[in-house]
Amino acid sequence: MKRQKEQSKFKKRNIHRTQTEAVTFLGNQDNSRSLYAIPGLDYVAHEDIIPYTSTEKQPIAHDLFEKFLMYDPEKDPPFSPRETLRAWQEKNHPWLELSDVHKETTENIRVTVIPFYMGQRATQNAGVYWWRYCIRLENLGDLTAQLRERHWRIFSLSGSLETVRGRGVVGQEPVLSKIQPAFQYSSHVSLQSPCGHMWGTFRMEREDGLNFECRIPPFSLES
Repeated sequence: MKRQKEQSKFKKRNIHRTQTEAVTFLGNQDNSRSLYAIPGLDYVAHEDIIPYTSTEKQPIAHDLFEKFLMYDPEKDPPFSPRETLRAWQEKNHPWLELSDVHKETTENIRVTVIPFYMGQRATQNAGVYWWRYCIRLENLGDLTAQLRERHWRIFSLSGSLETVRGRGVVGQEPVLSKIQPAFQYSSHVSLQSPCGHMWGTFRMEREDGLNFECRIPPFSLES
């Protein structure tokens, strides 16, 4: 969400996100590859925004703010949820709830993975199960490092094992420095079985010339 910084008081880490922030869902049930998104929504860690306070009636510039929240000066923070927010949360709760958060650190590069099950689609031959996963990389050290390559292994309960290799992630080779130590992006994966596993590595290149494989923590894809 875009926050109005002029009058709000908060501390925020400098995080680069590759896409417009959004939460994705399965779209029309007749199209097995269709996704739709609610822009301006994303997951952030507590340490990214500590604390966040505001006296403005609409401190977050988003079309859904007034539909979801009402100003209540008796509360701290001074907002209460509207019934539309409660109904929306109840309807979409399965796709928004965090099931697992996986973290692993290699050479001061911490990788966090958050998977979300999105649902199933029926095709002519079999059902297709979809997941969204959010990847966050953080440089906890003093030396700048750049992500050069990705290497994924995707195992399906049906017995298939897929290998994916490529340059960078989502078309970029992000640099993690003291000025901009974190990078976050989201992607999707589909399987023809109700569960599976993913794991892999990012090949990192550090400013002192060291090249190393940064481990991506293994995580389950559960429907």
